[in-house]
Amino acid sequence: MTFVDTSALYALLDGTDRNHATARNQWIGLLDAEETLVTTNYVVVETVALVQNRLGMDAVRTLLDDILDLMEIRFVDADLYRAAEAALLAAGQRRLSLVDCASFQIMRDLGIAAAFAFDRHYKDRGFRLVDDSRL
Repeated sequence: MTFVDTSALYALLDGTDRNHATARNQWIGLLDAEETLVTTNYVVVETVALVQNRLGMDAVRTLLDDILDLMEIRFVDADLYRAAEAALLAAGQRRLSLVDCASFQIMRDLGIAAAFAFDRHYKDRGFRLVDDSRL
């Protein structure tokens, strides 16, 4: 199982993003390996807002119709929200988001060790980032 983060989804959709080629290669590798891909509704909301603002509605359609259909979307419930909120406040880091903290918690809950992400916070929290050598 691999967790999918906003940073990877955005890089996959934006051909001008510095991580686009890597994201594309990693995405193809994950699909070829028939990896189970998991994300959260928080990541979906964050990514849709970012993509809509920066890339427009055609990119949003691609995200919703072509990319997210290949993933299992887990919904953040009240308990997970409270755990993420507590983790965010305990960390006290300006650049760490509530979405990140919810993602880390769901990864721990599901025993997911790897993230398809370009956000170093995953590595800082002990998760492995997907890389081309693994695929």
